[in-house]
Order: sequence, then C-alpha cells, then structure tokens
Amino acid sequence: MLLTCLLLFLFAAPFVSAQNCVTETFSSNELYASCNSLPVLSATLHWSYHASNGTADVAYRIPQVASGWVAWAINPTMSGMLGANAIFAFLDSTTGAVKVVSYVISDYQPAVRDENLTFTVYSRSAEYSNGSYTIYASIQLPGNKTSQKIAWQAGTEFSGGVPGTHKQVPPNILASTSIDLLSGSSVPVLTPASDNRLRRKNIHGVLNTLAWGIILPLGVLIARYIKSLNPSSPAWFHGHKICQSIGYVLGVAGFALGLKLGSESKGITHYSHRNMAIAVFSLATIQVSALLLRPKPTHKKRMYWNLYHYTVGIVVIALGITNIFEGFDILSPDKKWKRLYVLIICAIFLVAPIFEVCKWTVCRNRKSESYTKPENQTSEWAVTV
Repeated sequence: MLLTCLLLFLFAAPFVSAQNCVTETFSSNELYASCNSLPVLSATLHWSYHASNGTADVAYRIPQVASGWVAWAINPTMSGMLGANAIFAFLDSTTGAVKVVSYVISDYQPAVRDENLTFTVYSRSAEYSNGSYTIYASIQLPGNKTSQKIAWQAGTEFSGGVPGTHKQVPPNILASTSIDLLSGSSVPVLTPASDNRLRRKNIHGVLNTLAWGIILPLGVLIARYIKSLNPSSPAWFHGHKICQSIGYVLGVAGFALGLKLGSESKGITHYSHRNMAIAVFSLATIQVSALLLRPKPTHKKRMYWNLYHYTVGIVVIALGITNIFEGFDILSPDKKWKRLYVLIICAIFLVAPIFEVCKWTVCRNRKSESYTKPENQTSEWAVTV
C-alpha cells in the first residue's frame, strides 16, 4: 500500500489553483473582450482581438514579488521556451521604475536584452501593484492566426541586471498553452522533452525517498528490535540484510538518475541537494564495502567495528531524510506527497520508542530468567553474525 501511494506520485499532475480572471480590473479602467485563467503560476491573460487588422491588445497579470521578474510570450514556430518572443517586466535597479524589454529566446541560458520581436509590437508597458505585475501590449498576431502558442514565466534570479533563469519545478515547466483568441479555449502544451524530464525527476524523487527515507530506516528497526525479541534466530539478520540491500540498490539508481538530470541542467545547480546526495551515496557505499572487513563476533576489534557500523548507518539515514525534504522543496510537488512522507516518518519514529520499551522489557525478563537457568543449559539455536 505504501509503495503504491508513493508510485502514484510519478503520474500525479501538480495541483494548481487558477486565478479568477473575470473579477480583475486594471488601473487604466481598460476593458478587454475575453480573459483566461492560465493553468499554472496563478497567472491570467486578458485580450481584445481585432479581426479587421489581425491585431490584439493583451494584458498579462501574475503574482510576483517586486524584486522578481515576469514574462509573457508568443511562440510562432514551436511549443515551449525555445523560439518564444517574450516581453519581460521587472524593476530597474537604477531608477526603481518598472522596466519592459522584449527578447527572442534562442537557448536555455538567454542573455536577455531589449530587441525587436519577429512580429510587430505596437506598444508595450507594465506596472506593479498589489503584489502582481501586469504587462500591457498591442501586437500584430503572427501569421494573422487567432490560435497561438503562448508561454509565461516568473522568476527571481537576475544576471547582469536582467532576468536570469527560473525554477525547474512543475509549475514553471508547465507554463505554456495553446490559446484560441476567438473562442478563448486553451489546451496545455507539454513538449515531449519537458514531459520526459519531469517524469524522470519524479522517478528520481520516488527512488531516493523509498531508499534512504523508508527502507533503510525500517532495516535499522529490524536489526535493533527484532533481534532483541529472539536473538537466537537469524531472521532479524536476514531481514536487515534484505532491507539494506534493496535500499542501497534503489538509492544507487536514484543517485545515478540525479547525476544524469544534473548534467542536463546547464547553469542550474542545487548545491546543498547535490552535496548531501554525494555524502549519502559515499557513506552508504563505504558501509556496504565494510561488510567484507567485518571481524568475527569473538574478535577483540568487533566492538569498534560495531560502533563504526552504527554511527555511519545513523548518519546516512539522517542525511538521507534531510536531503529528501530538500528535494521536495526543489521539485515542489503537490503538498499531499510531502505530507504523506511526513506521516510515514512520524509513524516510524513513533513506533521506535514503543519497540525500545519492549526491547528493554524483554531483555530484563531474559536477564532475570538467566539467574534461575541451570548453568549447563544453553540454546542449541544460538546464532552469531
């Protein structure tokens, strides 16, 4: 059941709440013939289409901090970011006034500068009010077509005083649609490349959550508490070994996929997430490799090996869980998935004290029984690992 719930994350669409465009007003009291509440980033688009000359007056509004930037674009040639003819709005760092620039995006690391678009822009302006930017423009529709592929964006990073990259999370990745200026209908556009990349990010998250954040902690519980209930049985050891082996294999797969995703994200590096992932993978690999050097239970150095084994194991799990939450912040999935994982972790940590009490109760009873047990009576099932 737990695995099923987590795997559903791979196919779940991110939850977004659309802004109601109908109730919005503008400072100039401009009225537009149509509007559309865009599917992500709480953005809205208002427009009036002029069939006589193939032009449109548009107003694009999106919530954003004043220190950030916003953009709205038409892509005449394809879907998504590349080829998009964008109009940006942001606060000028020198004057403090809202600045508007237009730019044709030709790569994923654009050096934004003010230039002409591939279609005519008769006028453009922008304002910031009540926590939102609004871009106004009068444009000649490319190809004189009423159906246009549009994209919109918002970010907080700047490079050289102009807008930089945006977050690589589902709401930003999904910020494109095909809209009909006559009917007002829109169809979300998700290119095969972005769809595949988002799916791989979700797989990366699920693999690492299962590995470092669920299976490995369960393996520790088995080793610590099941062993105390019946130390003469090897079941606890086999259960611990199976859990940790599965967890490590899934973790290696998730780590490898993360490296692949990172190599594809030129100029975008989540340093904290990356560094913790490297530390978790390295320590877990050392932990697995050290099993080959494990002394026998009767060896005088076994105590030191056990101390090392316990310490590294706890560090791996602590770093792994911390990095899982870091991943949640980066990927920004629907909040229910983070809540589900918090519930799972809380359940694990709440069960641990109960098992701890049981362990000490069993150990105390076993110790008291040993005083009455004949000296020559030993367990024929004693197991050492």
